Amino acid sequence: METHATGPSWSSYPEAGGLRRFVRQPVPRVVIRRLVTTIPLLLIVSAVSFVLVAITPGDAAREILGVEASSEQYQSLRHALGLDEPLYTQYWDWLKHAVHGDLGTSLITSEPVTTVIGQRLPVTLSLIAGALLVTLIAGVAIGVFSAVRGGAAGRIVDSFALVGYALPSFWVGATLIALFAVRLRWFPATGYVPFADSPHDWLLALVLPVTALALHGIAAVAKQTREAMLDALSSEYIRMAWARGLAPNSIFFRHALRNAAMRIVTVLGIQFVSLLGGTVFVEVVFALPGLGNLAVTAATQHDIPVLQGLVVYFTIIVVIVNLAIDVAYIALDPRVRTG
Repeated sequence: METHATGPSWSSYPEAGGLRRFVRQPVPRVVIRRLVTTIPLLLIVSAVSFVLVAITPGDAAREILGVEASSEQYQSLRHALGLDEPLYTQYWDWLKHAVHGDLGTSLITSEPVTTVIGQRLPVTLSLIAGALLVTLIAGVAIGVFSAVRGGAAGRIVDSFALVGYALPSFWVGATLIALFAVRLRWFPATGYVPFADSPHDWLLALVLPVTALALHGIAAVAKQTREAMLDALSSEYIRMAWARGLAPNSIFFRHALRNAAMRIVTVLGIQFVSLLGGTVFVEVVFALPGLGNLAVTAATQHDIPVLQGLVVYFTIIVVIVNLAIDVAYIALDPRVRTG
């Protein structure tokens, strides 16, 4: 894919025509290609995860019965759960049901996997959406400010990026709990309140975990935004814009920031995947009943159907995000061809 970090302003594109030009782009082709690649991707990821979980020591039968159970009880339960079948047979049985939308039932609770995941999905989506929004707004604002002001502001952003990369999210979360929940009592330390029950309490419950999860992303987006803005501001067409007497806000936001948007969108896509993995640690620290916490519990209990269901959901989410990034590329630069 060809991207352009610098070049003519949006208004000078010979083929730019706003939404009318965007509609002419091969968006259906992008969607079709992503959907086609999703099928082999799901097969590969689900097969690899199935094997990795199956070969780890222990199994669900031992978790259910405990160490005090007799060998006969253990073997009987393994047979009832189908764990004594060859690995390829277990995976094939799961795959046959999965293609029809049936992801099986939990080996531990006997609940349908789709029900278990569906109950926790809103928690993780709220956490990721909040962290992504904070990452975008704060990261772009800091990056633009440091690029425009330069000097000490740029050095501060570099230092902030270094700190943001170095501090793990679970440590940041524990520190935020100690300061803002235990000492100041501004926010709850743990737990989650559904939005439908109380929007105010829902927001308060998300402030600390969203902050802990977004810190790394803010640092990354701020640094990339600053570098992209500096590249744009040093280009010939920006110097021409200054010579023509355009307003500073128009130069900074209409031309330079729009030209830097391609790089910002790219780093946001990367950060989304990072946020998806970071939820595992953040949800455990803040005791949030989301998919990350569920993944830890299912892995500990060797609940293969639940883990497989999580793999499917996570993979689909990543594919949707990649598709959104492709469409955003076309919207930002009509010259981009993703087909």
